Amino acid sequence: MNQTTPGQNYRTRLNDGRMVWLGGEHIRDVPNHPAFKGTVDTVSSLLDLQEKPDTRDALTFISPGSGKRVNAAFLVPSRKEDILHRHAAFQIWSDATFGMMSRLSEYSRSLLTGWYASRHRLGGASKGFADKIALYYEQSRDGDWLSTTALHDPQIDRSKGPSESDDPDAYLRVVKKTGEGIWVRGAKMIATAAPYVDVFPFHRRAAGDLPYSTMFAVSVGTPGLHVVCRESFASEQQEDHPLSSKYDEMDAVIIFDDVFVPWERVFIQDDPEAIWQLRLDPAAVALSQHQTVVRLISKLEFVAAVGNEIATAIGITHHLHVQEKLGELLVQLETIKALLAVSEELAEPDEATGVWLPAIDPLTTARNLGSRSYPRAISILRHIAAGGLIQTPATLAELDGPIGPLMQKYYRGADLPAMERVRLFKLTWDLIASPLGSRHELYEIFYSGDPVRAYAGQYLGYDKAKLTDPVWKLIRNATNDHVPATNG
Repeated sequence: MNQTTPGQNYRTRLNDGRMVWLGGEHIRDVPNHPAFKGTVDTVSSLLDLQEKPDTRDALTFISPGSGKRVNAAFLVPSRKEDILHRHAAFQIWSDATFGMMSRLSEYSRSLLTGWYASRHRLGGASKGFADKIALYYEQSRDGDWLSTTALHDPQIDRSKGPSESDDPDAYLRVVKKTGEGIWVRGAKMIATAAPYVDVFPFHRRAAGDLPYSTMFAVSVGTPGLHVVCRESFASEQQEDHPLSSKYDEMDAVIIFDDVFVPWERVFIQDDPEAIWQLRLDPAAVALSQHQTVVRLISKLEFVAAVGNEIATAIGITHHLHVQEKLGELLVQLETIKALLAVSEELAEPDEATGVWLPAIDPLTTARNLGSRSYPRAISILRHIAAGGLIQTPATLAELDGPIGPLMQKYYRGADLPAMERVRLFKLTWDLIASPLGSRHELYEIFYSGDPVRAYAGQYLGYDKAKLTDPVWKLIRNATNDHVPATNG
């Protein structure tokens, strides 16, 4: 009997009545709608890699619950080799998508794995946190569920907190509690990939904002939950838009219009401090940041490769300023790779849980550098490709059209025929100047929050004493060297 593949199971789960809205239209068939089909096909193909002989072992491990192979993002590291296993799994999916899909679920799965590992020290006063998060982790792991986070409030009036707002529903809040669960109303953003996955929203709140201080998980198909999508950047023209046709994850606002959440999926309630501790948990932070850095490397490798090929195609690699720019792309790439290697080499077991974690300082450094390195990398590509980006014909088909011979002559490269050169420039345009490309630049700057706060946060959390103590030791020793000896 033929068994369904992981990709087929995933497609089936999308037909759960979810209310996905695009341009005012309720999208009833997400897997086959033009705005979503390319991405769903990509995710399905990635899931199917979990059963391919050459990628199965790297992408999966044996679940202690079901005895079946499950995604390695759910692997709780009990040794350094497990961290390297997770790295290998992340890299396969990241390389397959050139780092262009940032919310394939490995990030949220890594958060969940970290919370599971730390479950006995989290949850505050909320009853049953450890058991609830363990159940959700095990169901996600063994069911191969995909998920995403929704961490931010709608940008209505950021000068006011929830308790100060004129509209109590401007922020996601609990409006009713029953013996079966809670009812929530409000909205969250930015839920990248929400049309394709499930979601868990949470946010730090002040002590007086208890109705807004709840963390839960919910299926996107739950009645009353609406996924409002931005404009689609997807293209059905794969040859002319090789990235946009496959990798538009879609970003959305999630509107909760009196949505019911059963108690087993309500992890924290009325406890802002517990939610903040969840956000800061060392295991969740280290495991999720580890994934983001692996993906960043794939993306920077892609940009460096495209930059090199563009420069070669138009014969400008002999210019010193071009060599300097291409060299900068490689410096970016090798810096992030080195930071990742250091974080894995310095991995050690967490004192409280015994779970092995990559060193956090190199990962935080890599993540913060990424918010500035990627925009700079895109700027370098613009300067290298220059006006060639806006001299590309509308479609590749024109090269075989009525004036094809003329176009073959004038669109060729230094050592490339016209067709290959145009393909290369169309890829570059899709990467840096298409709506999808512009979205990615914005995403890399802000996906971890305000980059200014992120840099400041690294400063505030850093052990500065190990830097400053030797300075004061030097100063005090120098002072003592000049203190005259006294009798006695």
